[in-house]
Amino acid sequence: MDLMQLTAVELGKKIKNKEVTVKECVEAALAQIDAVEGQIHSFVTIDREKALKKAEEVQAKIDAGELTGPLAGVPVAIKDNMCTEGLLTTCSSKILYNFVPTYTSEAVLNLERAGAVIIGKTNMDEFAMGSTTETSAFGVTKNPWNTAHVPGGSSGGSCTAVAAEEVPYALGSDTGGSIRQPSSFCGVVGIKPTYGTVSRYGLIAYGSSLDQIGPVAKDVTDCATILEAIASYDPKDSTSVQREDYDFTAALVDDVKGLRIGIPRDYFGEGLDEEVKTAVLAAAKALEEKGAIVEEFDLSLVEYAIPAYYVIASAEASSNLARFDGVKYGYRTEEYEGLHNMYKKSRSEGFGPEVKRRIMLGSFVLSSGYYDAYYLKALRTKALIKQAFDKAFEKYDVILGPAAPTTAPKLGDSLSDPIKMYLGDIYTISVNLAGLPGLSMPCGTDSKGLPIGVQMIGDCFKEKNIIRAAYAFEKTRTYQRPALAARKTCDQDTAASAGKGAE
Repeated sequence: MDLMQLTAVELGKKIKNKEVTVKECVEAALAQIDAVEGQIHSFVTIDREKALKKAEEVQAKIDAGELTGPLAGVPVAIKDNMCTEGLLTTCSSKILYNFVPTYTSEAVLNLERAGAVIIGKTNMDEFAMGSTTETSAFGVTKNPWNTAHVPGGSSGGSCTAVAAEEVPYALGSDTGGSIRQPSSFCGVVGIKPTYGTVSRYGLIAYGSSLDQIGPVAKDVTDCATILEAIASYDPKDSTSVQREDYDFTAALVDDVKGLRIGIPRDYFGEGLDEEVKTAVLAAAKALEEKGAIVEEFDLSLVEYAIPAYYVIASAEASSNLARFDGVKYGYRTEEYEGLHNMYKKSRSEGFGPEVKRRIMLGSFVLSSGYYDAYYLKALRTKALIKQAFDKAFEKYDVILGPAAPTTAPKLGDSLSDPIKMYLGDIYTISVNLAGLPGLSMPCGTDSKGLPIGVQMIGDCFKEKNIIRAAYAFEKTRTYQRPALAARKTCDQDTAASAGKGAE
């Protein structure tokens, strides 16, 4: 059997039982990358030599009984906005094309302590600004279900790498849906934990009050296991929260009897694709048949989420990205006259159009005369959105809805209309504004064979509720592989059925 077909936990068990070696797993990952990477471009950097060397080190620790966790020896890919010591970290931007950090982000360190082997860094929208992984300075990533379509973003590289079976799991970051939306488009599972659960130390900031690292994997068990490994209190991160309970895998029970699930009517109105609506409501029905109590309700303020989010995120981005000036590290223009000219030319040549757009928007809403009218108003709206969710969670354990209004659009469609791209985040950004946990998982495919994702939202620090609901729903269906992943190990007939009509 091809090792990359296995989930991370399954592969970890095989390593623990000495059925396979860590080196064999890493070699299997590299072989699959060689087979499919040319078609999808999931990675910015692949470090073969370091990965194979690390495999031997991890194997020695497993043999010595030092590493006994479920992820020991399992290969992983890291989104290219998390610092990794000695390994190129670019944020998929020209301005960081040569940046090699001298330290590793806390979430990645936690994985390494668990025995993970880093294969490389995945492609993303530049500085995590985008919803399609098309704004990367190093080329677009393509959806493994159909390479004419986008994988979503900004964690498109991580989700594609998992869906195409290049790695069993990956880390992404979620500022306004950047784990959940591409997970939906690529037919995998992704979790954005409660804000403060996973340390942001070493995550190159986009919107500091919104960013959160989370796992991407083939199933809910993997995601819960990975989240358990990366979540920790970190005094180096001022927004890190000390939690009493990190036992997320305890929620992996196939029992939703009495679980109260709310479906917001506001999420099923104009703009939602009919096939997406049908699949998401079918997921709710499946949970109801298992004993969950499902009700519709009105979640107010949904229409204000996008303007509030883009004002706040752009304001924070304009501040965070001021550090990229061509002085200490990164890209510097070759010809300039004086310091100010060097700043201007380095930044104008180093940043892409979408990043410039958000920096300008952020600088505008923070400027004198507009601060009160835009930024403060957006912060007040953010507080009202949190209150609306608080009220909903007085009655419900889980809020269920779509992860995105459509399946993956074609390459090039979104970039031509940025506002349309922004509107695609309508179901995900409220979760970041309110600091809530959210999970996206596959719930079917559309008539083109593209995956549809259902989103489950929980109250703050109640990840267990959404993991429990997702695990129970997952038990009602089987995991579907894209044809591209299946080609290496299946004949054409099997591949076609695995892709379920992928174009």
